[in-house]
Amino acid sequence: MTNSAVLVLRLAGPLQSWGAISRYNRRDTHSQPTKSGILGLLAAACGRSRGDSLTDLLNLRLGIRVDQPGSQLRDYHTVSDHRGLPLPASKVDAKGIQKRTSPAKHVHVTLRYYLQDAVFIAALRGPASLLERLDHSVKHPHYPLSLGRRSCPPTGPVSLGLRPDAELDVILSTVPWQASPHYRRRTHDAHIALEATVEDAAGEDLVADVPDTYDLHNGTAFSHRPLRRLWVTVSTGHEPQTTDAPSLSTNPGYPGHDPFALLGW
Repeated sequence: MTNSAVLVLRLAGPLQSWGAISRYNRRDTHSQPTKSGILGLLAAACGRSRGDSLTDLLNLRLGIRVDQPGSQLRDYHTVSDHRGLPLPASKVDAKGIQKRTSPAKHVHVTLRYYLQDAVFIAALRGPASLLERLDHSVKHPHYPLSLGRRSCPPTGPVSLGLRPDAELDVILSTVPWQASPHYRRRTHDAHIALEATVEDAAGEDLVADVPDTYDLHNGTAFSHRPLRRLWVTVSTGHEPQTTDAPSLSTNPGYPGHDPFALLGW
């Protein structure tokens, strides 16, 4: 790609929630940020309204690296009418007006899922001029930024700046590991393998997370994008460990573990 660049974002916060097609009483989260959620963050940073065009953003290619997977949290969430009125039912009358629940129901329980204590790297590849504007907007956002939902603000700077144009998997393998200090203490190895996905026409998976609009009145339809899954190895910042016995760990993403050593063998 000519006159292109890559914008690198750090997505970290106490809570994140990256839903795509979940609706109504159960709002799930993906295990990684979605393109819909990240484009929404960029649109908010630029000050775009929900009805504004997303055409210039849709062609940005996205790569995600999982620096700290976090864990899933289920929120006990209730819905009620602040006026004390019965909640609306799913049915409508002959005039198309939504009925009230009968017998009256004043509280409804819904399920909200979040990722807690997760850290991701997002790399967006596209025209350099567009990414320069987006980088400035993320650093000086018009609207507050959020990690999938408005109740999930990020911690620390979101933008890690622009990188010269390169393939997404190359960028994801060169950005320093962004995990939190307590998570870094889980390994003493000099390198760690991190799960990643990149938008690739030859990818083996299809993910439906490309929005056509954020307009609440018309509703959002999602199209598919091809995805390739891979592992990238980055430095942990630790000094290489020396040992007389080889580690039995075959995945550098986890600390070396020798169960026989625990038995004195």
